[in-house]
Amino acid sequence: MDIKCSVFIAASVDGFIARPDGDIEWLHRPEYEAAQLSGVTYEGFIATVDALVMGRKTLEKVLSFPEWPYEGMPVIALSRQSVELPAHVQGKVEVVSADAVTLVKQLAERGMKHLYIDGGQTIQAFLEAGLIDELIITRIPLLLGQGIPLFSQVGHERELRHVGTYASQNGFVQSRYQVA
Repeated sequence: MDIKCSVFIAASVDGFIARPDGDIEWLHRPEYEAAQLSGVTYEGFIATVDALVMGRKTLEKVLSFPEWPYEGMPVIALSRQSVELPAHVQGKVEVVSADAVTLVKQLAERGMKHLYIDGGQTIQAFLEAGLIDELIITRIPLLLGQGIPLFSQVGHERELRHVGTYASQNGFVQSRYQVA
């Protein structure tokens, strides 16, 4: 199964990817938006990806955005329950009830080579299944104090190989790791 699974995500310095209610507005401050970033850009990363895999909660968050951010990108949402998709994403989102290993195998059989894995629980499930090859984590200079953690306190020890760390003038620190 020759398919790469990557995580590209932002987290507060204390390790949260969202506030307890799922809010991510803290990521969209004007001083962050205008900043020149060092390291791997989202545009550079997304250009290498064949499909985005996210969980239902992440999909619900993305559906609340004013516009669909993944135009032209296949999006697979993992959910054990049925999801009512709004008209503007019909045919753009595939809702699948499968475990990580089965899904990756199915996507590899469809010719996909690089998957973008997003959403706390989905990332954790893919890590637990040993499917994540690369983590690109951008630390945002903010302590949220509480929220949805990037990593759960359940799981196994994983050795990472540091690829590079890049600091931006706005205080973002991006580290890139390969999962051993």
